[in-house]
Amino acid sequence: MASNRARNTVRLSRALGIALTPKAEKYMERRPYGPGQHGRARKKQDSDYAVRLREKQRLRAQYGIREAQMTIIFEEARRTKGLTGENLIELLEMRLDALVLRAGFARTIQQARQLVVHRHILVDGIRVDRPSFRVKEGQLIHVHQRSETMVPFQLAAAGAHQQVLPAVPGYLDVKIEALQAKLVRRPKRSEVPVTCEENLVVEYYAR
Repeated sequence: MASNRARNTVRLSRALGIALTPKAEKYMERRPYGPGQHGRARKKQDSDYAVRLREKQRLRAQYGIREAQMTIIFEEARRTKGLTGENLIELLEMRLDALVLRAGFARTIQQARQLVVHRHILVDGIRVDRPSFRVKEGQLIHVHQRSETMVPFQLAAAGAHQQVLPAVPGYLDVKIEALQAKLVRRPKRSEVPVTCEENLVVEYYAR
């Protein structure tokens, strides 16, 4: 099942033109074109709608969330003071699973979600099993003491995941050997390591 999931992620990465995992990045370096027998063929120019749809799908895929979740967060971003697109990404980035990934506790967003769901992650000393939990400024994310001896967390504590992930962003204070990370402030869009033209996503939902 894990190999099928990895294969599907690689295929989705190639379809969207963005590496969703470190493994997908390696595949895309070897095959920098879309999946299927027509992947190398010259494609007709996409419509404006198709361009905006693909950008929304790319953002959704990077956070691994459902369309219903995306819509709810977009509506909140629209009501929040400031630029809607930037608000959207900043709110997505404050999800617990996203911060577990950014801190280097996990290698992929899917693994980060699994760690949360299986109750290995605490926020200010309390177990949280909802990947969508929104972390507040000043809260401490850490691994449960009983889970620290597990192989995935031993690898994380040694910095193995950080080696293949983007650099830890400035809004997180990470002590990787202790498997601890604090959200010191709200993320800024310019610091968030996702590939997205958020204005196109806003235009998609505003259609």
